[in-house]
Amino acid sequence: MATYKVKVATGTDLLSGTTDCISLTIVGTQGESDKQRLNHFGRDFATGAVDEYTVQCQQDLGELIIIRLHKERHSFLPKNPWYCNYVQICTPNGRVYHFPAYQWMDGYETLALREATAKTTADDSLPILLEHRQEEIRAKQDFYHWRVFVPGLPNYIHIPSYRPPVRRHRNPNRPEWNGYIPGFPILINIKATKFLNSNLRFSFVKTASFFFRLGPMSLAFKVRGLVDCKRSWKRLKDIKKIFPGNKSVISEYVAEHWAEDSFFGYQYLNGINPGLIRRCTRLPDKFPVTDCMVAPFLGEGTCLQAELEKGNIYLADYRILEGIPTVELNGRKQHHCAPLCLLHFNPEGNMMPIAIQLSQTPGPDCPIFLPSDSEWDWLLAKTWVRYAEFYSHEGISHLLEAHLIGEAFCLAMLRHLPMCHPLYKLLIPHTRYTVQINSIGRALLLNEGGLSARGMSLGLEGFAQVMVRALSEITYDSLYMPNDFVERGVQDLPGYYYRDDCLAVWDALERYVTEIITYYYPNDAAVEGDPELQSWVQEIFKECLLGRESSGFPTCLRTVPELIRYVTIVIYTCSARHAAVNTGQLEYTSWMPNFPSSMRNPPMQAKGLTTLETFMDTLPDVKTTCIVLLVLWTLSREPDDKRPLGHFPDIHFVEEAPRRSMEAFRQRLAQISHNIRQRNKCLPVPYYYLDPVLIENSISI
Repeated sequence: MATYKVKVATGTDLLSGTTDCISLTIVGTQGESDKQRLNHFGRDFATGAVDEYTVQCQQDLGELIIIRLHKERHSFLPKNPWYCNYVQICTPNGRVYHFPAYQWMDGYETLALREATAKTTADDSLPILLEHRQEEIRAKQDFYHWRVFVPGLPNYIHIPSYRPPVRRHRNPNRPEWNGYIPGFPILINIKATKFLNSNLRFSFVKTASFFFRLGPMSLAFKVRGLVDCKRSWKRLKDIKKIFPGNKSVISEYVAEHWAEDSFFGYQYLNGINPGLIRRCTRLPDKFPVTDCMVAPFLGEGTCLQAELEKGNIYLADYRILEGIPTVELNGRKQHHCAPLCLLHFNPEGNMMPIAIQLSQTPGPDCPIFLPSDSEWDWLLAKTWVRYAEFYSHEGISHLLEAHLIGEAFCLAMLRHLPMCHPLYKLLIPHTRYTVQINSIGRALLLNEGGLSARGMSLGLEGFAQVMVRALSEITYDSLYMPNDFVERGVQDLPGYYYRDDCLAVWDALERYVTEIITYYYPNDAAVEGDPELQSWVQEIFKECLLGRESSGFPTCLRTVPELIRYVTIVIYTCSARHAAVNTGQLEYTSWMPNFPSSMRNPPMQAKGLTTLETFMDTLPDVKTTCIVLLVLWTLSREPDDKRPLGHFPDIHFVEEAPRRSMEAFRQRLAQISHNIRQRNKCLPVPYYYLDPVLIENSISI
């Protein structure tokens, strides 16, 4: 007889435990055990429990390679799901084998798990292991399918379609409650995610916190009459009352300084959309700014041409927004423009706007606005630029380049990399909850009656069109951050804390990825000869970039450096890139004039006509403001059940080398965090959105 000591760890999240019967089969190189029920007197597999059992076998099974967990009906208790963290087995000779699961078993089913050592196809020689990995991939590809959501956008995971909820009073105690909140007919639709596999859903804690913090806030808006008010804001200071109890140092600073040119320019460097501006060495023909126009704002002893040659002139061009039609909101036609903004980095170290054109086509009806124009003309011109920033940020930098692309990376990984693959183990922490938050996002933003239809000048079709245009221009090099800063000519721009922190985090991440990759891929042949890796890369090209060769995305990887770069881009996109554009959303947007989602009057065609009254009448009305800000508030709150970058509580890697690399990665991130906090002590506006402590491993909010 051979005695095996077994530990089974149940998840710690609420409702992870089960009362169903769990049995175990152990498979080794020299035989297979009988199926044996794991059972003690009393409760087994309770939430957070690590249960220990003894399994007797007729013979020594040799090296353990696979186990099977069987979840079956209890004789009299109802079925309930079970979340298994892992199984550990100590053999008669004292060797401990680890079998990671970290997944739900919903029904009565059998789950086969491999021993935790990471292996590519080339590392497997036993037919049973090759068959297991092939069957795992086959099963996942049968379960997870690609689906077109909007033609021209990355494809996404297939779930059954759903209808907008029926209007009813909010009563969360009723089991059929569909998430309706008074005044927001489709603000949250729980049905949008109920078809997701349990392994893609939020934990119970995160789900409860997400939905139940939204309810009281939206109900408060309803009680105060804000979501039914279609009139203009009477006074700017009234906008501060939207979130009276949700203030921060930065949100207060934005509300006080939003109209200042220096803060307007600062946001291009360290705001929530800091990847747009480019150094300008030659003015485009479509933006006929002359030296006499801007000379008063450049300082003495210089001119526009000299500043262009010195590299002190920068351009923000919103051409991607040109020509998109608008919709009607609350009974009023909305308006749109695609501005250009010229900025000067002055000797005092401030990025200052010096010229704004509210169209891509110059002409007599499209004046170039200057800081010397009337106060309200200049302020409204800057507000039009901030309106364009709303779409550049929300549609492109945030939703497309982080959420949608990150989801495509995730789904391709699930479909092509088995759990034993080293890349699966490396990437899986960076996919946690991404599919669920994107499913919620589609219900909130890109659905009939959602935010884009109810709170944006461009409506549902226009907002989607912005993203389709952007995807058609995204390149592989633009997602490789060190390249992006050089290509935009901002690699040496002082005071660009976003760039400094981005490159520090990128370097730490790239070193971590390099250590892991080179451990499992000793040479280029190992990379080129990995069919699962190549299938993963090819599917991303096909389903995310839609097969567009001009994107520069590879369809295969042939060398170790190519793989390191690719994986670094994937992990950065799914973690730090999202943090940079998401964490500060509420701080920079709660003061609505700094980030309006709609404009109710057309762009000015002549100077000298803007007044306080016309400015207020151009801004979004009260209802539109509240709808947009409530959603942004919900989607930018500090996430519950959070796992900061570098914290990997799930044990996927068991080899010493990757474990050491993970610890070294955490230490490097801790030093970066310390450096950022020390720097911020001296800044009037701290920049902390890329502090590793605030970066989550994955896109989960």
